[in-house]
Amino acid sequence: MKIRIGLVLLLFAITTARAQQTPQTFTPAKTAEDAGFSTDRLRRLDAVMQSFITDGLAPNATVFVARNGKVVSYKAYGYSNLETKTPLKKDDLFRIASQSKAIATVALMTLFEQGKFLLDDPISKYIPEFKSPRVLESFDAATLKYETRPAKSEITIRHLLTHTAGIPYQHPLEKLPEFQVPYFNSTQPDVLAAVVKKIAARPLTADPGEKFVYGLNTDVLGYLIELLSGKKLDVYLKEAVTDPLGMNDTYFYLPAEKASRLVELYSKPSVDKPLQLNSNQDYRSFATTGAKTYFSAGAGLISSTEDYARFCQMLLNYGRFNNHQILGRKTVELMFRNQIGALEVWERRDKFGLGLQVVTENTHYGDNASVGSLTWGGMYCSEYMIDPKENLILLVFTNVEPYAHSDDFTHKFRIGVYQALR
Repeated sequence: MKIRIGLVLLLFAITTARAQQTPQTFTPAKTAEDAGFSTDRLRRLDAVMQSFITDGLAPNATVFVARNGKVVSYKAYGYSNLETKTPLKKDDLFRIASQSKAIATVALMTLFEQGKFLLDDPISKYIPEFKSPRVLESFDAATLKYETRPAKSEITIRHLLTHTAGIPYQHPLEKLPEFQVPYFNSTQPDVLAAVVKKIAARPLTADPGEKFVYGLNTDVLGYLIELLSGKKLDVYLKEAVTDPLGMNDTYFYLPAEKASRLVELYSKPSVDKPLQLNSNQDYRSFATTGAKTYFSAGAGLISSTEDYARFCQMLLNYGRFNNHQILGRKTVELMFRNQIGALEVWERRDKFGLGLQVVTENTHYGDNASVGSLTWGGMYCSEYMIDPKENLILLVFTNVEPYAHSDDFTHKFRIGVYQALR
C-alpha cells in the first residue's frame, strides 16, 4: 500500500513538474527574482532600450521577456508615430518580415506530420516547374546575357527549409521581366502560384545543398502549403497555427479596425542621418492598401510582440501552448537540429535547422545566449530568441529600414536580458 501511494505521489510530482515546465498561458512574474532574474540588473536593460529612443536612434521598441512562462519584462518605448508623437502601446502592430518564415515553417510541418510529404522529396514532385533546375554560370551585367548549366541535383523540400536550394532574394538577372518577382510584399494583384512559378524559372545561384543562400525559399513553401492543404495560405496559417495559439493580431492584411495600430515605418541608413519616413510606399502601406492578394510566406506578416511571444513559447514547449498541440515534440526537436552540416549561416558561424538559426559554441552572433538557442529576425529590425536551456524567450521589435543601428539594437537588447539572469 505504501509503495502504491509512493508511486502515485511520484507520478503526481512528475506531472506537476512537466506542467510547470510547459506553461499554457503567460503570467506576470511576482518579482523578477521569482523568474530567476535580478531586478537591479533588469534596470540596465530598461536604460539601454530607453537610450535608443532618447538619443534619436530608434522611434520605438517593444520588448517581451518570459522565463518558465513568467513575464519579467513587457514594455513599450517611444512613439508609434514620431510626427504626431503618439506614444507606442505594447499591443501595437509591427511588420515582422522574415519572422514570417518560422510561422510558415510550423504550418508546413503540420502537413509533414499528416504524411503529406517527406523532407527529401524533390519540390518538383509537387511543383513541376522546378524539374531539372539550372545554375547560373556567367552573366554580363551590361547586356544581361547569361549562361547556365544543369544543377547537380534536384531541389528538395529540406533544401528550401534550410536556404540551401540556391534561390536568392536579389538575383543577378532580376532586371529581366521574366525574372521579376516581389521580394517581401506587394500592393499589386500578384498571387503566390504565379510568383512561385517565376521563381522556378530563374537559374539557381548555387547547386542545391552546397551553399547557404538566403532567399525566396519560404515563399515557395507557402505555395506548397496551399497545394498540400487545398487552402489559401492565409487560411491555413490561421487554422493550423495562429488561431489555436490565440494569436489574434497576426495577419497578412490588417482588418480596417486594426489598421491604426500599425506603427509607422522609418529609415536611418547611416549613423549621421536622423530618422525619417521610409520612402518605399509599398513597405509602409502593403498591409492596409492595395490588392491584398499576395501572401508572402517569407516576409508578409504583421504581428504584435505578445502574439509572436505565444508562437515562441509554443516552440519552447516543444509544440504545445494555449492548450493546443500544434506540433509533436519530436518534430520540434527535428526543427531545432542542425540541418546544414558543415555549412554556416554567413559570418555568424551558426547553423540552421528547419526554418530557424541554431546558435553554436562558435557563434559570432548569439552573444551570451545558450548554445542550442534558436533565433531569427526581420528586415525592419525585429528579432526573437528561444533558449531551451534557460527555458527563456526574448523578443524585441521596432520598424526601421534601412537601419544603421540594427546590430546595436538587437545585440544590446539580448545582452541586457542575459546579463540580468541570476
